[in-house]
Amino acid sequence: MTKTIFHLGSCSTCQRILKELEPLDGVQLQEIKSQSISEVQLEELMSLAGSYEALFSRRAILFRQRGLHEKTLSETDYKKLILEHYTFLKRPVAVIDGAIFVGNSKKVVAAAKEALHP
Repeated sequence: MTKTIFHLGSCSTCQRILKELEPLDGVQLQEIKSQSISEVQLEELMSLAGSYEALFSRRAILFRQRGLHEKTLSETDYKKLILEHYTFLKRPVAVIDGAIFVGNSKKVVAAAKEALHP
């Protein structure tokens, strides 16, 4: 997983960020709706991010629909939810030479761009 970006093809924010990160030579793109994230991949991401919670998206529509915002979730819950449904993965997630960049804040995108194109 030297250079991999996990993204959602139907997400306009992901599309905008991928464009911003171009050129993407040597970067493996994984569209998480059509190619689900595996448990092994998720565990690798967690070891880089420090927790499953750091990879979890509270903006997912299902988060409120399922009443999860009213519960206290454990690391096990976060892991299970991310593996269960792709929308629970905060995105995009870029892994570049052992560094991880999670989410779409300007700061994170700028750091990912710097790591891709030093």
